[in-house]
Amino acid sequence: MSFLQILWFILIGVLFSGFFFLDGFDYGVGMAAKTLGHNEKERSQIIATIGPVWDANEVWLITAGGAMFASFPYWYASLFSGYYLILLIILVGLIIRGVSFEFRAKSPKPRKPFWDNAMAIGSFIAPFFLGVMFISMIKGMPLDAHGDMTAHFFDYFNWFSIVGGIALTLLTYLHGLNYIALKTKGVISDRAQNYSKALYWVLYVGEVIFALLLLFQTDFLQVHPILTLLCLALIVGFSVAGHVANFVNKQGWAFFFSGLTLVSLVALIFCGLFPRVMISSISSKYDLMIQSASSSNYTLIVMTIATIILIPCILAYTIWSYWIFRKRIEMPAIGEGY
Repeated sequence: MSFLQILWFILIGVLFSGFFFLDGFDYGVGMAAKTLGHNEKERSQIIATIGPVWDANEVWLITAGGAMFASFPYWYASLFSGYYLILLIILVGLIIRGVSFEFRAKSPKPRKPFWDNAMAIGSFIAPFFLGVMFISMIKGMPLDAHGDMTAHFFDYFNWFSIVGGIALTLLTYLHGLNYIALKTKGVISDRAQNYSKALYWVLYVGEVIFALLLLFQTDFLQVHPILTLLCLALIVGFSVAGHVANFVNKQGWAFFFSGLTLVSLVALIFCGLFPRVMISSISSKYDLMIQSASSSNYTLIVMTIATIILIPCILAYTIWSYWIFRKRIEMPAIGEGY
């Protein structure tokens, strides 16, 4: 296993971390628009918080998938073919969500509730099924010697993967609430903060259940005991820090820590997988390894050079765009907003 193979495995983890940190709060805001807003003006204020950034945040998922295709084509082939229907459902959720933003803004008032519901449903589908996919993957799927997956319903949907899907959905919802509290003024900001304070207690219960299932349903503790326990401790620690930040009215820190909770979850998955990229439930000898799943060394070198050149430009643009739209969103006047 070469340095570049390990580097690109880490970089894909970083891309998924960036995706969940940034697009995670988009999903939370989409769900909160329906559950937090009590009328059209409040929902418009909530949606306006992500209006300028939501589509750019989704690019992180496309980039992660593209990087996986280029650097680990055998991982990409096994994952995307084995989870074809799950990924199709995620794509449908993203389409519903994206369409709802545009149609809600152009629809007359009586039609807006329909698109509010569509936005909430699409924003729920994406994180839930992403959670199901990643957690069933680390539990192990029926992968044969050729890297082909012949899975059945209960391989995808079991207690562990469903708990993982619910946990990820709740994390993104909390992340969205913290973002709304940070980006809005008035009653919506206060209400988001109060919702967040209450839901953290539910999250703690979910994290305990998830940790117990992880320890019994995967081999993470046997393969990487220290890293597994460290990542679990970080998930709980960042959750507690975000909860405390809400109580002391540090909205920026609350948002930052809820984002780091999502990043720690991605770190847990990638640390536990290493040096594998797919785990076979048939036999460990059929596990797909980093070394056998990667592209050629020349391909990785070219990709690394391109990444070194492009990533600083992308990060600079992202930081600049968030700086431009840094102001808090007030309640829109009638006829304004999304």
